[in-house]
Amino acid sequence: MNKLILQQAARDSRGLAMDAVTACKSGHLGLPLGSAELGAVLFGELLKLNPAEPRWLNRDRFVLSAGHGSMFLYGWLHLAGFAISLDDLKKFRALHSLTPGHPEFHHTPGVEATTGPLGQGVANAVGLAISGRMAAARFNTAQHQIFDHHVVCLAGDGCLQEGVSAEASSLAGHLGLDNLILFHDANRVTLDAMLAVSESDDTAARYRAYGWDVQEIDGHNIGEIEAAFKKAKAAVGKPQFIISRTMIGKGIPEVAGTNKAHGEAGVKYTEAARKALGLPDEKFFVSPEVRDYFEKHKEEQIKAYEVWKKTYEAWRAANADLAASLDDALNKKVPDLLSAIPEFPPAEALATRKAGGIVLNVIAKKMPLLITGSADLFGSTMNYLEGLGDLTCETPAGRNIHFGIREHAMAAIMNGIAYDGIFQPSGATFLVFSDYARPSIRLAALSNLPVIYIFTHDSVAVGEDGPTHEPVETVAALRAIPGLDVIRPADPEETAGAFAAAYSRTDGPTLFVLCRQNLPNLNDIPVSTRRQGVARGAYIARKETKNLEMIIMATGSELQIALEAAKQLGEGTRVVSMPCMERFLRQDVAYQEEILPKVCRKRISIEAGISQPWFQFIGLDGKSVAINRFGLSAPGAITLKELGMTAESIVAAAQQLIAAR
Repeated sequence: MNKLILQQAARDSRGLAMDAVTACKSGHLGLPLGSAELGAVLFGELLKLNPAEPRWLNRDRFVLSAGHGSMFLYGWLHLAGFAISLDDLKKFRALHSLTPGHPEFHHTPGVEATTGPLGQGVANAVGLAISGRMAAARFNTAQHQIFDHHVVCLAGDGCLQEGVSAEASSLAGHLGLDNLILFHDANRVTLDAMLAVSESDDTAARYRAYGWDVQEIDGHNIGEIEAAFKKAKAAVGKPQFIISRTMIGKGIPEVAGTNKAHGEAGVKYTEAARKALGLPDEKFFVSPEVRDYFEKHKEEQIKAYEVWKKTYEAWRAANADLAASLDDALNKKVPDLLSAIPEFPPAEALATRKAGGIVLNVIAKKMPLLITGSADLFGSTMNYLEGLGDLTCETPAGRNIHFGIREHAMAAIMNGIAYDGIFQPSGATFLVFSDYARPSIRLAALSNLPVIYIFTHDSVAVGEDGPTHEPVETVAALRAIPGLDVIRPADPEETAGAFAAAYSRTDGPTLFVLCRQNLPNLNDIPVSTRRQGVARGAYIARKETKNLEMIIMATGSELQIALEAAKQLGEGTRVVSMPCMERFLRQDVAYQEEILPKVCRKRISIEAGISQPWFQFIGLDGKSVAINRFGLSAPGAITLKELGMTAESIVAAAQQLIAAR
């Protein structure tokens, strides 16, 4: 290791951060300046990477959880030789640049996860480590080891204050993820004040209690960083926590070591700081010596990659089935799922959560890299994969993950697994607890991750548990997330169609809203109509036999109520099942007009939740039979009737529409 050149690289990276933040008059200087030596050691010496192949299967994954310090990552990716030019650094935070304010997956080469909301990256790193552990268990052979990488995460004090990092770190310790290394940039500063104002934790003791190995180093000492990292990489049986004591904003004396260094307060001092560091007047300067060092290091990394590639090719030749399975995952190839799912017995009444579990077990046999988990609710969410084992320290090939009562971490860890691009993750809990997971669900949608959420106990039909457990506004809130498909199936066959559609989607997340109570099979509607209709978001469940006079729209368990009301309202009434608004709105205009012709203005919706999402379909003149209040504690059937989820309510709404015309 050339400590002198790495120290010079740390200096140059500080200059890049100062110049980028100064140029756009926005951003965070603190972490890029404070952790510059760590970046030099990781990207200049110890991380296993190939900048020419940013998604190399066996690369070390680096996650910047403290995403506000994005210039740290961009600067080091540039120096390491990734496809981020000096001009890209000059466009920091500019429109359509490769260097946005916070790192974004799929956008910038070398960025492993979309981070910014603090703590998310820690949980994402746990997910990436789980994925690495599972990949090694499934694909490595006695003759060929193609997965032996580590996941390295850099988190700040703020990341470790957020509860999601605590949830995820606890699970990582329990699972013994020794392929995970978490650096804590311990500068003792938050945005508003010094850390001591809001925290007096013994963080080292906390992580030891989680089951992690803990080291503490001077984060500005290159030798200590190197020794700690090598020790962490060699460790077996426990995840690794390295407390890196740093000075935030190091290099700008006027703000260094204070909370003022967190943002751009140091910008006005950067000219003097650059001179003090020995940087020339030229902005975005990188010394020839540093350039030469990193170019040679990139060549060494490519050579190491070529050695691995020979092992990989030999593995492919010897393991055709495994190679095909991995190829399918990486290429997002999905088999025909719908035809593999047997039809449900027509006379059988079944809760959609139960139907979902049956369907999931069928799909799991077709998709060997499908995994699932639950937040301590497998017995209620019914998504356990029978006979396929649990993920534990001893059984990393298990396909069921017991996340414990950790909804937020569950969702963020699933994002980490999805970022890796090998496994198809899903996780389950009660719908009302989606609020605990919502920040991670939002990021999955933002990052176009094909994550599946299996959320059950969908309405006031939960009954006796009362309003704390009865979601009324929850589905509407989830539908408001761009890019998230929310599917609420009406019976077992719609559930089959929902699961097949969701697991065939590769460009974003899908959330199932499943019921607790048994629902009849809607046998008056052909099975193929129900199954295929879900994929298009909406379909005609009952077609009028005379001139169209009225349309009733329904979803989930309320579809049977709508069909009952339509019989009373006569032959001019159409019923539309709309299990997924988002899918319907992606259909072409002709199909939308076929299902909801504009000429019919008399429209009614019914759903056991708030009315807000339905006005886009019924218009201001329509009627929404809904529950615009919190629920009640009583048996489910009684609660539904008390809150107006009845055919009589639909008929009354229809009569009001008729009277108004």
